[in-house]
Amino acid sequence: MFGNLKPQAQDKILELMALYRADPRDTKVDLGVGVYKDPDGNTPVMRAVKAAEKRLLESETTKSYTALVGEAAYRDAMAGLVLGEGYDRARVASAATPGGTGAVHMAFELARMASPDMTVWVSDPTWPNHLSMLKHLDIPMQSYRYFDNDTRAVDFDGMMADLAKVQPGDVVLLHGCCHNPTGANLNLTQWAEVATALERTGALPMVDLAYQGFGDGLDADAAATRLLAERLPEMLIAASCSKNFGIYRERTGILLALSANAKDTELAQGAMAYLNRQNFSFPPDHGARVVTTILTDPELRADWMAELEEVRTTMLALREQLASELRRVTGSDRFGFIAQHRGMFSRLGASPEDVLKLREEHGIYMVGDSRMNIAGLNQKTVPILAEAIGKVGI
Repeated sequence: MFGNLKPQAQDKILELMALYRADPRDTKVDLGVGVYKDPDGNTPVMRAVKAAEKRLLESETTKSYTALVGEAAYRDAMAGLVLGEGYDRARVASAATPGGTGAVHMAFELARMASPDMTVWVSDPTWPNHLSMLKHLDIPMQSYRYFDNDTRAVDFDGMMADLAKVQPGDVVLLHGCCHNPTGANLNLTQWAEVATALERTGALPMVDLAYQGFGDGLDADAAATRLLAERLPEMLIAASCSKNFGIYRERTGILLALSANAKDTELAQGAMAYLNRQNFSFPPDHGARVVTTILTDPELRADWMAELEEVRTTMLALREQLASELRRVTGSDRFGFIAQHRGMFSRLGASPEDVLKLREEHGIYMVGDSRMNIAGLNQKTVPILAEAIGKVGI
């Protein structure tokens, strides 16, 4: 039977990781995998996470199943983090999921249940796993223009022209902040225009919020999502705790579905419980309890927010340093966009051939579309990257 299976293409980032590990050069730099690293190249366990885990270890009395959609305390705490503490609970259905990826997958399934003939509109470019999941689920998709490769900024006019073609019942997938893979974001004025376009077309916004706190701050990074929630009767939000809590391996995420009324919220809640049951029954619980402990304890929450701010400002400083080094090496301001982008990623604008040269000649590892993980740098490796970019002539 298994001989009938077709070979599957290897994930490009996982393939890049293997090449990096096999490279013997001491000066190699990994800018591929989307994981935060401190200046020593480690992905640390946050202080508040360690403290919360210690409390759980001492107080936990059972490993029995949790609730089918996750514990209510976790779902309420995460809804407050995303939507603001005064959010309207009557509008919100929610389910804990295995990471943000699990939330995105469930969002696609839930939307298809509600609108079987829908098309999902995705930014060009977007996180490759968005496209992979849609293809696997056999859900029709269309792209809308988003990134201008010449300016390395948002092609807002192109985006709005494409969103005008969206049909009622379609889903428009949006990155809530820290766009992956480009790092280029809309401003709030532009987000308001997107909301108006969605109101006009009757499409459902779906926000992938994977990096809250990594861009301009916890509340600032949620501002666009909250704006859409205020303006539109329905929306989906897939949120991840992997990055902002640093609990990648605990697979902690949540899907929020906002409805126009309590009756629709109840229907959405039932559908989400059904999908959890069909896909994996009960969601992972350890990471969710860690997050709940942190968000509901004022002292732990304050310490978590302080450390998250350190992470955010470290990445901003690396962006400023890299833009400055590239200005020195190239004698040009054409890489100034790096300091303006936000989050872990920026798209350099290099050709696949130049990306290959960076890897083979200089040990610089980034994805073929020239997406680089800013958090993979430190003060010592920024000049190495800048010199390599200058020598390749990007």
